[in-house]
Amino acid sequence: MVKWYIEWVKYQPARSEKSYFAVESMIMVRYCICIFILLGLLSAATAQDSAGGKRGTFPVSKAAKALRKSLSNNDDELQTAGKYEALAKELTDKSEYAKAEEYLKKALDIYTRLNHKDAAAAGRALAKVQEMQNKIIPAIQNYQSAGDVAIDKSLVNINLNDANRLRNNSNPRAQTNYAQSNVDIIEKTGKKEEAADAYKQLGNSLLLENNTSDAIASYKKAIEKTDNTREIADISKKISKVYVEGNNIDAAIRMNEAILEKAKQEDNIELQIDQVRELAQLYTTKNLPGKTGSLLEEAYALAFKSGNTSKTKDCLLALTRYYREQQKEAVAMTRYDDFLHRLDTLIRTDSSLVDASLFDITEGKIKDLEREKELQLALISNKNKLNYFLIASILAMVVLLFFIVRSLYAIKIKNKKIALQSLRREMNPHFIFNSLNSVNQYIAENKEVEANKYLTSYSGLMRNVMEHSNKDFVPLSTEIEQLKSYLDLEQLRFSDKFIYILDIDEALDTDAVMIPNMLIQPHLENAVWHGLRYKATKGLLRVTFQKQAQFIQVVIEDDGIGLTESRKLKTIHQKAYQSRGITNTTERISLLNDIYHLHIRLQMEEITLEGTTGTRVVLQLPLMDKK
Repeated sequence: MVKWYIEWVKYQPARSEKSYFAVESMIMVRYCICIFILLGLLSAATAQDSAGGKRGTFPVSKAAKALRKSLSNNDDELQTAGKYEALAKELTDKSEYAKAEEYLKKALDIYTRLNHKDAAAAGRALAKVQEMQNKIIPAIQNYQSAGDVAIDKSLVNINLNDANRLRNNSNPRAQTNYAQSNVDIIEKTGKKEEAADAYKQLGNSLLLENNTSDAIASYKKAIEKTDNTREIADISKKISKVYVEGNNIDAAIRMNEAILEKAKQEDNIELQIDQVRELAQLYTTKNLPGKTGSLLEEAYALAFKSGNTSKTKDCLLALTRYYREQQKEAVAMTRYDDFLHRLDTLIRTDSSLVDASLFDITEGKIKDLEREKELQLALISNKNKLNYFLIASILAMVVLLFFIVRSLYAIKIKNKKIALQSLRREMNPHFIFNSLNSVNQYIAENKEVEANKYLTSYSGLMRNVMEHSNKDFVPLSTEIEQLKSYLDLEQLRFSDKFIYILDIDEALDTDAVMIPNMLIQPHLENAVWHGLRYKATKGLLRVTFQKQAQFIQVVIEDDGIGLTESRKLKTIHQKAYQSRGITNTTERISLLNDIYHLHIRLQMEEITLEGTTGTRVVLQLPLMDKK
């Protein structure tokens, strides 16, 4: 189709009647139409590839393909960031700074989020492309940020120097100092590309100070340090401009010829084209049109050789303008004809056009993959948020349940303590009644001394009991004192019925050891009232306190009538009382064990040895020190 169109436009009769300018315009329009036709063919080929056909033999950016593959495979984020950087570098080398900036921002975002050391290098690269686009403020910010996160001290200083260089945009002297400082630092690191950039910046600063000789020297150093074709061409133009402004065109020619020779040695066609055209411009300035024409012809031939349609078109326009200025329109038309004849082949072999289109397609796929990945990350983030919310809710419920259980447990313990206190404060109604009845009997018999003595002992005992009624534990000495007071009172009532012995182990520190309050008294009362008072002869009540390992063993023994005979003699009221007294003690032991995690044990048995009767009660209490 391209070839058909070229043949059609070639033989249009109107061309010979057009002015030179009209012909040139028509040629460029035709050139553009051919390009559009080629892109249409390319789109069809791409569509075929999407359907499963072959794309063709056109090469695509390796960095773009690698990035697309990384995003498609959901690679590690650090790997993807590296692919972003590689593509940005490729775009920077092609002077596509806006796109390079976009990909560097994405790489920097990943490094910053992961707190990775490569954030410094990515930030510096971003600042550079922003500076190239004259975005001074964001460039300063990124140089500063790169310096802040850099680990290498030299990289810290380089970035801070660049930030300060841009801040002092109106002070060439300060800019030169910062640029020179970077040159000195980077030369020690051996990084060629960084050194080339530093020398270029130094040359720019020196040029602002009108120090042309040092500026040229810095530019030449920059050319020595870099292998980037575009950079070499750009710097050589700067040097040529300085020479021309200083009316030293011969020096500019010699410098460009030297670079051209280097490009030929390295077979760098693109650089050769740029340098030949620059030389042509210099010979034009020197007013040597013959030399200019031959150089433009050389550039045009090199452009065809390179297979770059855009460069060939630019060289053609420069060449035809030259012939027009020399009033050689026939030669110019010949060059146009030549270009049109060869345009079909040129376009078909120009990988740069196809690369650009395929890169746009690849870039579109990259953006689609990025959007897909962002959606996945958003879904994961939302899922994580939901998981965190559920976990937080569960934890809140667990905490709430813990407090509820703890509160219920505290209430339960409090209720048990209240119950324990209530049980502890229960007084023996028989003891109170009988005590008062004894006093009444003493008074009736005019035994005022005995009545007074009994009341004094009784009131002392009651006061002692009431003072300690709110305590679960008392010192052993206090408990012994209460037991003695009680037994003394019972002896006043039953003076001829029993004697008692309190046997206390010397190993026990009665003031330091704590025991449950009034837990022993009910068993003494049972021994007196249901065993000893029914005995025909005077009985014996022995209470023994012994220290055994980690507990105290309390043994209460009497030689009364025993449990069996006692049950036979009890009235209905006495049976009910004894049952309640034993139950009270049992409940108190259970509550103490439950609340304080003790291991109190109670054992009761009847003594029947060699005609001797009686009762033995054994209490095992934990050995607790006073705190």
